[in-house]
Amino acid sequence: MSRFRRVTAYALGAAMLAASGGALAQQPRTLRIAMTASDVPTTTGMPNNGFEGMRFLGYPIFEALTLWDLSDASKPAGLRPGLAERWEQDVNDPKVWRFHLRQGVTFHDGTPFNADAVIWNMDRFFRSDAPQFEPGGSGITRARVTILASYRKIDDMTVEMTTTRVASYFPYMVVYILMTSPQSWESAGRDWARVGTLPPAGTGPFRLSRFVPRQSAELSRHDGYWDANRRARLDRILLLPMPEANTRLAALRAGQVDWIEVPPPDAIPSLRSAGFNVTTGSYPHVWPWFFQMQGANTPFGDVRVRQGLNYCVDREGLVQLLNGTAEPSVGWLKPSDPAFGNPQHRYRFDAARGRALLAEAGFNAQRPLRFRVMISTSGSGQMLPLPMNEFLQQNLREACGVQVEFEVTDWSNLLVATRTAPGSGVVANVQSLNPSSPSSDPGVMARYFLRAGTPPNGFNWPGFSDDQFEAAFTRLESARTPAEATAAYAQAHERLVDNPPWLFIVHDLNPRAMSRRVTGFTSVQSWFQDLVPVSLQ
Repeated sequence: MSRFRRVTAYALGAAMLAASGGALAQQPRTLRIAMTASDVPTTTGMPNNGFEGMRFLGYPIFEALTLWDLSDASKPAGLRPGLAERWEQDVNDPKVWRFHLRQGVTFHDGTPFNADAVIWNMDRFFRSDAPQFEPGGSGITRARVTILASYRKIDDMTVEMTTTRVASYFPYMVVYILMTSPQSWESAGRDWARVGTLPPAGTGPFRLSRFVPRQSAELSRHDGYWDANRRARLDRILLLPMPEANTRLAALRAGQVDWIEVPPPDAIPSLRSAGFNVTTGSYPHVWPWFFQMQGANTPFGDVRVRQGLNYCVDREGLVQLLNGTAEPSVGWLKPSDPAFGNPQHRYRFDAARGRALLAEAGFNAQRPLRFRVMISTSGSGQMLPLPMNEFLQQNLREACGVQVEFEVTDWSNLLVATRTAPGSGVVANVQSLNPSSPSSDPGVMARYFLRAGTPPNGFNWPGFSDDQFEAAFTRLESARTPAEATAAYAQAHERLVDNPPWLFIVHDLNPRAMSRRVTGFTSVQSWFQDLVPVSLQ
């Protein structure tokens, strides 16, 4: 059986699971969501499966010292106080940050949240010799929090963190350090494999009430949530992995689920005609191919190859394939962003220019450019990767004579690949990766593009190294005014466009389809969504 058929068969099994869960789903205010993930994200308090894992099995259950502010859909999400009421950067040593913890918060198991719990969780992620060290969660967290040098307890309600470099954006990294109850690990016999089935205890508005490996996870409202104004309206949320888009669509139309992530674009008009709600919206997202720029086993050390491919892509044709649920990407940021800058290259579909640049680098009809891309079958922010990549494969072959092969894998494996040193392990035979990426703040730019962010310290898998980028980013980190920060941000972004480490393809418009019974949902400009006000009629 082919890999594609295996994926479809698994997805059909997931749809049968959705039907078999009918008794549970008929309980009052139980929202059934079909995820794009091929498996239930890990439930120990640091979910895998990318930001879809964080969206559904992260922030609803476990929280960080800083949290995303999802209250205003008119602008990209910023930060708000979370388990820390406030924080400040030391005026004498700007590498030092102090976080003042929120009083009166308890975990779902009734144990107190305090500085000791914070340090315990920090050791869980950042101290490999700690008894509670969790390798999987550590790998994810360290790749997102790339500049942490040290941390310590000041008093019962204050902790201090020190960074390796001055970084005004550090709170945007702290937002990814989720807190779980130390007692839940003790109750599991100090075994992380058992923690996720207890269930674990966070501090969020929902708690994990049931988990069936590879099948489903159930969240229940936590009536003791510390913010009385933000207690959930739903009784339960049932999360079901369904990686195949048409399977999710069939489950929604059959009434087996109430909400699906990423409906098939060609089904959107009929869904709307049938009375389903379909939401779209711009958010900080990029769907690229990463270029491996280092080593002898890659053609991408030559900037002309990378620039040429960016001119070979028919982005508008791909947007048409997606029925308008995406917009062309010609940089890491969108052209409307104040920090996009004024790069020399404004990429568009210009096959003649693309072929000319490739020819300058030595690739032509007699010696075509060939490379292999690792892609996923589905996943968080991955949109519809199989048909999209097939379109690109044909587009590049017809427009510029480029020969592309694919290595198809699971989304979780692709995420591991982005944190794997090039030339080793699962990436030994590929020259490009196709993970989706956030572009929400300079902290993300740091871990994807700074020299210090090469795996396993971040997501700079291409090995991007640009002196002008590094200098501009240093100015950004130490900027004293918003105007100075934006100017430096723009200069850094210009280098990403003109010396591209990625093939910039499209930005997702984040489509979701829901039953008309779902109320209270607002699509915000973030990878994460607020489930607290959502209800069912």
